[in-house]
Amino acid sequence: MIVNLNIAVLPGDGIGSEVIHQTIRVLDTIAKKYGHVFNFEFGDIGAAAIEKYGEPLTKDVLNNCLKSDAILFGAVGEPQYDQDPNAAIRPEQGLFKLRKSLGLFANVRPVKAYPSLHYLSPLKSKNLENVDIMLLRELTGGIYFGKKELSIDKKEASDVCIYNTDEITRVTHIAFKYALQRKRKLTLVDKANVMETSRLWRKTVGEIALSYPDVQLEYMYVDNAAIQLITNPKQFDVILTENLFGDILSDESSALAGSLGLLPSASFGEGPPLFEPIHGSYNDAKGKDLANPIGAILSAAYCVGLGFPFILMGLLLDKAEPFRKLVARNGNLVTKIGGSLLILIGLLQVSNLWDQIMNSLRDLISGFIPVI
Repeated sequence: MIVNLNIAVLPGDGIGSEVIHQTIRVLDTIAKKYGHVFNFEFGDIGAAAIEKYGEPLTKDVLNNCLKSDAILFGAVGEPQYDQDPNAAIRPEQGLFKLRKSLGLFANVRPVKAYPSLHYLSPLKSKNLENVDIMLLRELTGGIYFGKKELSIDKKEASDVCIYNTDEITRVTHIAFKYALQRKRKLTLVDKANVMETSRLWRKTVGEIALSYPDVQLEYMYVDNAAIQLITNPKQFDVILTENLFGDILSDESSALAGSLGLLPSASFGEGPPLFEPIHGSYNDAKGKDLANPIGAILSAAYCVGLGFPFILMGLLLDKAEPFRKLVARNGNLVTKIGGSLLILIGLLQVSNLWDQIMNSLRDLISGFIPVI
């Protein structure tokens, strides 16, 4: 069965366009080889959009993203904006607006240290063995979206960090569901000793944890988490944290993999999901053929994964035809096997073993909870 996906492509700035270009080449090759259809609609975001339209994300590009099945994003940021703290319009505002408009409140960043790539990491290989972390970052709240003020004399500034229980609750349930399907351990990273928002996180997550008794919940201050990620990363399974802390820790975790360019991410919520490498625009490498596209390509793999059920169905239908012919050629044998199974089930029911088997299956299935 053919997979047909409408993908909004936003290369952005710096090396974003380079890694996305290579990613599109991979997707085109897959489409050509297996007959799938990926419909790409390109748009500008960040500094590229500011230069053309005077704003980091236009209404037309946003509307196109809303109508797509998924969004593939590169990176935003240019040196002239980084060096001008007074710039009223900034490239990052386009990405923030996109996340907020699509309601993408959960950012999922898998971190794995592959043995063949241990040499790329500054850490010792023995500390990287069996590292497999899923970091969940709340994406549309917190200090990035709070009120920002600068005094008239430009000598005082403030950034307000705001969270409510609804924002915390929705991403927390996703984190617990991921934990249920992994090693059943969830670490909430916060700064509850000094921040009121972190104390609200602890209270809310602790209450939700009562609904997931099979998951071990632990709390860790963000400064300690930053140390533990490097000194003992294998202790972590699922990490849940707020926007700012998640941004920093997920970038730090790239040291485990060996490079920012190796890690993908996916953002989910109310609208079409967004897929992106975790690295930034890295303008110093722009045009030098140095950018590693693996993070972007892995993000595209997650993106195409939206159509995996359809791919699987197509493969099963394709493989089912020889099986159907086999059954047709051996009709008598199939009838005898079917009759024997019915007799076996009857004996199991008479001996009460059937009820025991069914109860065991119900216990097994009840532990499964879909993530999203």
